[in-house]
Amino acid sequence: MARSALLNVMVQAALKAGKSLSRDFGEVQNLQVSVKGPADFVSQADRRAERVIRDELLKARPTYGFLGEESDEIKGTDGAHRWIVDPLDGTTNFLHGIPLFAVSIALERNGEIVAGVVFNPATDELYTAEKGSGAFLNDRRLRVAARKVLSDAVVGCGVPHLGRRNHGAFLIELRHVMGEVAGVRRLGAAALDLAYVAAGRFDGFWENHLNAWDIAAGLLLIREAGGYATDWNGGATSIESGEVVAGNEYIHKALTDVIKRPVPTK
Repeated sequence: MARSALLNVMVQAALKAGKSLSRDFGEVQNLQVSVKGPADFVSQADRRAERVIRDELLKARPTYGFLGEESDEIKGTDGAHRWIVDPLDGTTNFLHGIPLFAVSIALERNGEIVAGVVFNPATDELYTAEKGSGAFLNDRRLRVAARKVLSDAVVGCGVPHLGRRNHGAFLIELRHVMGEVAGVRRLGAAALDLAYVAAGRFDGFWENHLNAWDIAAGLLLIREAGGYATDWNGGATSIESGEVVAGNEYIHKALTDVIKRPVPTK
């Protein structure tokens, strides 16, 4: 597969950050026996990875803006481009030694995501996409799954964790979805959930209250793999909305209908 110069910059930044995270991941596994625990160490690993990415990206394109999870936003002087970065999506997994975490990097041009990279250094899986050029896992072209009915589908979701609101609303959604599908999975890293939809591993995915850096790259992966990713009303998901429902055209519609099903009244 041929990559543009910009996508190559993003890939190199993700790989470099991935090496840093891989080293830290080994240390986290050793720290599990510590009374203090590895939480502080993981926060440092997160910030360290973001510095690596920021330095690589801004060295290549110093006029671009930068939005990262761990630092203040940098406004670009060109006014059109912005990097959107999650240096460690799946922090809780990382903290517990679970190898499901990722670096996520997206490039926004005039408000539209035009390139995306999601990299899991623990499995050496590199997902890439550019607008109009398709989505890839390493060098393999991706296509969303072809299943047409929910009863055959495995779908991913996000589960509100401690400190998040709307636990009750999610449990109602989950009850509705579980009654319709073959299985529900929760990876604990939205960037990977979306990449798995693009790769056809998950037939669909839904979650809300997400951040821009959680979803920017993954949305493009799905669309370039032939799938649909919208907000819960079927409109084009903006990275600011925080709502995502995704799948092929059949699963996307059916899943949207289920999660929006009215709550029965007594």
